[in-house]
Amino acid sequence: MADQPARILILDDDADVAYAAQLVLRRCAGKVATLADPRQLARHLQGGVPEVVLLDFNFTPGRTDGAEGLAVLDQLRALPDAPLVIVMTAYADVALAVEAMKRGASDFLTKPWDNARLLAVVEAALAQRGAQGVPATAADPLMGDSLPMRQLRAMIASVGPTQANVMVLGENGVGKELAARAIHLASRRAAGPFLAVDMGSLPEATLESELFGHRKGSFTDARSDRAGRFQAAAGGTLFLDEIGNLPLAAQSKLLTALERREVTPLGADRPQAIDVRIVSATNLDEARLYDAQVFRPDLLFRLNTIVLRVPPLRERRDDIPGLLRHYLAHYGALYGKAPGSIAPDAFDALCAWHWPGNVRALRHACERAAILGQPGRYSLADFGLPAGQPSMVAHARPAGTDLLALDAIERDAVAAAMAQARGNISHAAILLGISRAALYRKRSKHGL
Repeated sequence: MADQPARILILDDDADVAYAAQLVLRRCAGKVATLADPRQLARHLQGGVPEVVLLDFNFTPGRTDGAEGLAVLDQLRALPDAPLVIVMTAYADVALAVEAMKRGASDFLTKPWDNARLLAVVEAALAQRGAQGVPATAADPLMGDSLPMRQLRAMIASVGPTQANVMVLGENGVGKELAARAIHLASRRAAGPFLAVDMGSLPEATLESELFGHRKGSFTDARSDRAGRFQAAAGGTLFLDEIGNLPLAAQSKLLTALERREVTPLGADRPQAIDVRIVSATNLDEARLYDAQVFRPDLLFRLNTIVLRVPPLRERRDDIPGLLRHYLAHYGALYGKAPGSIAPDAFDALCAWHWPGNVRALRHACERAAILGQPGRYSLADFGLPAGQPSMVAHARPAGTDLLALDAIERDAVAAAMAQARGNISHAAILLGISRAALYRKRSKHGL
């Protein structure tokens, strides 16, 4: 039987860059191929078309115009089952990425990239393609048939075709970016770009350059004109993730752009009109979001015309069995493991667990089980959840539960995650769906 084609193809003449990306992406895609020469592409495609292609712009030494990469993009987009193409660009060449997205690229990455960003962009592209290679326009990335998820999808179907700005609220790991992408796919802008920006990771000193662009010479390292994210998302959707982490001073600059529907690149004499739909997201508690010391009320007014709340997994337990089946099948196929069932006691514990890291944590647990589990039957230990600990199960709490009880629950969750991760802070943070810094604070708070 012929080998299955790689799910991801990395086309880059820099062997070190290609190898580094390959190592990172094997975790989410399994089979990842690399090519250094676009002239080898036609032959490579004879073995099958990948789902996602990471494409560099220049392959001939000394060339910087990006024409080679754009030609390859046109070649890929002309295929009957065209892959999603993510272009890779140096910091100063974002204008090329804008042109690539006009020609059909789905997203872009700026070199050198952050591995978490690389994974997020590629995983989102694979989710759009769907588990069976379904085109992005037909995929439903929001899995689950519980009442809360049906209500969420119905609201997206109503809101999507409008031009209203949408704010997506929810805990870490619930799938806020997937909800944002679903809004984009349901909109009249679906053929345009969807650009995600982690607002919390943008240094305040470079915020204007990143969002609004700059002109050559406008500051020390501005060696060429650069388009900002607002210009790159023209005709599509700009997803402002972790908007609640934006400092107040930076919020003022964003508000001005949204009010005037125009941006002025650093060093430019005239403003440029913007044509984007804004979808934002935050995991901030709503009480803090409405605190004027944390978030400007006038900016909130601009962003939350429509508010979508993505429910945590503990509030849609009916979806847990289906999610377990889906991710076990996905990772089993990815790692070449035979299908297996979950032991009854393990299944009950998994469905009862309150999943503080939400779907993201469940997905990681299923990946672990697919790798470590014995053929035929998965035990609770395969998922990394400690057996026989009451704190692992979400008990019903009376309406009058006080803050001391909630603190105890949080302490138990942190302690259980640390035990499961064997003291590894990064792994425990992933299980809990929080940042490393937040986990350090919670350990200090509870004396752990």
